[in-house]
Amino acid sequence: MKKKYLAIGFVLFMLILLLFCTYKLMNARTFQLFGGLTYQVETDEKVVALTFDDGPTKQTDEILDMLAHYKIKATFFLIGSDIEENPEEVKQIVQAGHQVGNHTYSHERMIFKSLEFIDTEITKTDQLIKDAGYMNEIVFRPPNGKKLFGLPYYLSKQEKETIMWNLEPDSYFSSSSEMVQYVSDQITPGSIILMHPMYDQTGEELEAIKGIIETLLNEGYSFVTVDELKKLAAKD
Repeated sequence: MKKKYLAIGFVLFMLILLLFCTYKLMNARTFQLFGGLTYQVETDEKVVALTFDDGPTKQTDEILDMLAHYKIKATFFLIGSDIEENPEEVKQIVQAGHQVGNHTYSHERMIFKSLEFIDTEITKTDQLIKDAGYMNEIVFRPPNGKKLFGLPYYLSKQEKETIMWNLEPDSYFSSSSEMVQYVSDQITPGSIILMHPMYDQTGEELEAIKGIIETLLNEGYSFVTVDELKKLAAKD
């Protein structure tokens, strides 16, 4: 009987360990099993990449106006279904010279999905981005940063890199002042900052973006796209 209980205990322990490892892998910001992943770059230059997830929405104009005011470029990871609803907004992003990335078509979490489903989500969105006039390589960021086996495997076969981040102020704070302070405290050369201003109705996101830009400019940083950031790292 004792051996039976030990066996059951061992099985339960292994199951818990497996679930824990799966959870950690799914949420990992700096690691995946297949293909390339960038969450920040090693560089001596004071440069950072400002990235936006989701959209485009009608709030795109305000974001673009702010970026134009400070004369900086950013990287937008767009959702295919939002592109279909707001085709002019994605064209404005492209025409303004910003980098555009793929954030899937439906924004469903890309875990426990078939390769066929993943292919449809990414291919359809890539085409919508190209139809908007974007001619450069289209990088990818998974919704909510979630990934396990199928998505990284698919991306590796397509030679498409996963772009993550190392700073995510609006995941920890809701007020603009706290977000700005967080970035100021945590920033390092080569950082990739993630923000979600497309659906914000409070105004805190835009205020935070303004504060982050002004703070980092005052600290001697410059803003580049993710592609530009990676090229700088390759030179070091």
